[in-house]
Amino acid sequence: MHFEIDMDSESSESGYASGSSSFTPSSRRPQIVFTELHLEHLNQQFERLAPQEILRMSKLIFPNLYQTTAFGLTGLVTLDMLSKLHAETPGSSPVEIIFLDTLYHFQETYQLVARVQERYPEVRIHTFLPEGCKTAAEFAERYGHKLWEKDGERYDYLAKVEPQQRSYDVLNVAAVLTGRRRSQGAARGDIAVVEMDRERGIVKINPLVNWSFDQVQDYIKTNNVPYNALLDRDYKSVGDWHSTQPVAEGEDERAGRWKGQQKTECGIHNKQSRYAMFLMELAKKQAMEEAEAVKAAEVTKVETTADSRVDIAVVDLTGPTSETALPKTVENDTRVRKSLLGARPRATKPGRKIGFSSSSWRARNFCVIM
Repeated sequence: MHFEIDMDSESSESGYASGSSSFTPSSRRPQIVFTELHLEHLNQQFERLAPQEILRMSKLIFPNLYQTTAFGLTGLVTLDMLSKLHAETPGSSPVEIIFLDTLYHFQETYQLVARVQERYPEVRIHTFLPEGCKTAAEFAERYGHKLWEKDGERYDYLAKVEPQQRSYDVLNVAAVLTGRRRSQGAARGDIAVVEMDRERGIVKINPLVNWSFDQVQDYIKTNNVPYNALLDRDYKSVGDWHSTQPVAEGEDERAGRWKGQQKTECGIHNKQSRYAMFLMELAKKQAMEEAEAVKAAEVTKVETTADSRVDIAVVDLTGPTSETALPKTVENDTRVRKSLLGARPRATKPGRKIGFSSSSWRARNFCVIM
């Protein structure tokens, strides 16, 4: 198994209000498009199939198909089933894996990844880290100590949502296999086998959607599939070490995740978080401002005299050339006009409209200080 770490965006920033995140809201067009009728038909057919058949059909139907997993039990069952299907058709390409390494997984999880590599050498794992970070210490230095306690939504976005979206873009993902099941409850209680995630532009297939935890566990034992050692210590669903606890007898399978919080998902399967929506609005505002600036004028570079202290952007306007008729964009102020006549380049405050001319004043010879 090949184990890759994606650091394509290592030098990029993702500051909360800087607007420099690589997240591009609503810009990813889906590569697979279903009508509602077609999606309903697919789900009706897939509901009748066993997980192995759903996987077999998915490999035939969906291009650019990947598996997303944090190596929980359901993901491991899916991986093992895919490996067996690949053995039936050795000339086919195996489904590759996307693993989001938040940098805060348990050591037992990282040890499991190594065992999975040994067991399934034909499968390629693409690992995506939080942007610009290789260690938990770097993440804490950049975004703050225990960010998950101070701003959980921002943590989820930086550690999971943004890396996931980046993985889809880098790998050109069209469809993904997930490990979600209805028996896990909460938001997963009524999910379909095939879903169209229009916000992220991908198709999601949930092949084990109808299985219970006991069925998953039985498959793991029967087929000797490697699993996380934490499951032998009363854990059932394993995520980051700071938000995962053991599950008591009788509790739901995912009860140990974000215990005591009004939260059941980390954000990668939810609709966009408030933080992602904040970035969307910021990006839209910046795009509008840039569009207005381009529309307002054609910016060219002006060669200034040797004693100039600043470079200026020049807006070349057509309009009246009479010295008595000022363009609408220049304030109708006699003090301003006098300063324009015969003025040499000078430094001034941003936003002021000034004129310059080597001879007589013409209305087109003015600029806005940027």
